Amino acid sequence: MSIQNNTTVRMFGALHTIRRERGLQSTTEVHIPAEGCAAFDLARILDLPLEKIEAVFVNHKVYSLDQLIQAGDRVAFVPTGIPGPSRFLLGISEAGRRSRQNVN
Repeated sequence: MSIQNNTTVRMFGALHTIRRERGLQSTTEVHIPAEGCAAFDLARILDLPLEKIEAVFVNHKVYSLDQLIQAGDRVAFVPTGIPGPSRFLLGISEAGRRSRQNVN
């Protein structure tokens, strides 16, 4: 069995735009240490503005920024301002509320 050391990270919406304006890809591979790291720390490593992150998807489930990321996880940062009922259907509203409490 092989162990994957890298994690695929995607940025959507305004976060995608920020990365592109900096000349960076909106999808990247990041090395995650064996003990994992919080999504909050991963966002900082990627120099993403924390105040513009609503939630993080890890392996297709929505979490707040305190979620532990493990090597091999599929990660996507979602920006603030997602409109309509999608926020509630996907659980982004609750995750975003927890993230903002952790950032402040």
